[in-house]
Amino acid sequence: MSVVLLIGTGKGLFVARSDDSRKTWDVSEALFPMTGVYAVGVDPRGERPRLLAGVSSSHFGPSVATSDDLGVTWQEPDGPALAFPADTDTSLERVWQLTPGPADRPGRVYAGVQPSALFVSDDGGSTFELVRGLWEHPHRKDWGAGFGGQAIHTILPDPADPDRVLVAMSTGGVYRTTDGGTTWAASNSGVKAYFLPDPWPEFGQCVHKVAGSPERLYLQNHHGVYRSDDGGAAWTSIADGLPSDFGFPIVVHPHRPDTVYVFPLKADAMRFPADGKCRVYRSDDAGATWTALADGLPDTPYYPAVLRDAMCTDTADPAGIYFGTRSGEVYASADDGDTWRQVAAHLPDVLCVRAVVA
Repeated sequence: MSVVLLIGTGKGLFVARSDDSRKTWDVSEALFPMTGVYAVGVDPRGERPRLLAGVSSSHFGPSVATSDDLGVTWQEPDGPALAFPADTDTSLERVWQLTPGPADRPGRVYAGVQPSALFVSDDGGSTFELVRGLWEHPHRKDWGAGFGGQAIHTILPDPADPDRVLVAMSTGGVYRTTDGGTTWAASNSGVKAYFLPDPWPEFGQCVHKVAGSPERLYLQNHHGVYRSDDGGAAWTSIADGLPSDFGFPIVVHPHRPDTVYVFPLKADAMRFPADGKCRVYRSDDAGATWTALADGLPDTPYYPAVLRDAMCTDTADPAGIYFGTRSGEVYASADDGDTWRQVAAHLPDVLCVRAVVA
């Protein structure tokens, strides 16, 4: 089995490849050097997966590159792949998320951007159009900016219903559409915003990441870990048993919806690993209990954080689990998180990772 791991960093994209069932890895030189790669995506719906990368150049601005040969070569459009229409009087700052649509919408790709907006492509990510229904939502003027900026960083299309899509942003919270993006409703019931005068607002939560499927969703908030069993209509805390309810990433096992992974940090003021060591926490019972996973990870005092999109899984069985740190280390597990080995070290700040089984 071969696996390709895309590693987006503050200074380029690195492609790691394993051809021996994730035992050893070869890591490429930097692609798109000296650009920030804040989003990488994998579209598995074609004969061969299409890879996408949101590339941010300080000179040329943001763009979307694509690869149809598992990252060996990349194509970039001559002009901007996506841009705000002139009447919005807004400029694109960064692409934060690239997500393929459902299987019955071939070519559909969503992009979440900064400032908070959703774009959609129906040609595989070559060109995008603004989703006006969300951009014109009356809440938008009150969406704030998290420490990393105001951005849509989570897009979850419903695989069974192409008109249903969930997005999440910092800050603003979770929004859902059931009519293909024409109208959107805030969906944050049960998610606490301790930093606001009303800690239980309709919107304004600083959601860090949402993962899962409509049947079972998980949410990592700015202080708070939650689960929803009704497609995001309501959320319940599952933070008991974790050393901290603060963190950025949350990912779900590709074959077991009750298995979820987080990387807790001490607090929003510190942002160091919660126990002072590099630890992934896994729940196999939908958040009722949690177990620290440490075999193969550093056992010394450890300070780097893991960002919201710097943890992912592949689709193999047993599943590969991957994460990258702000100190440029990347770790992989080939057995659902039970044991770990280092893929790379001394890379630039890792911003995002995505894996594809070739």
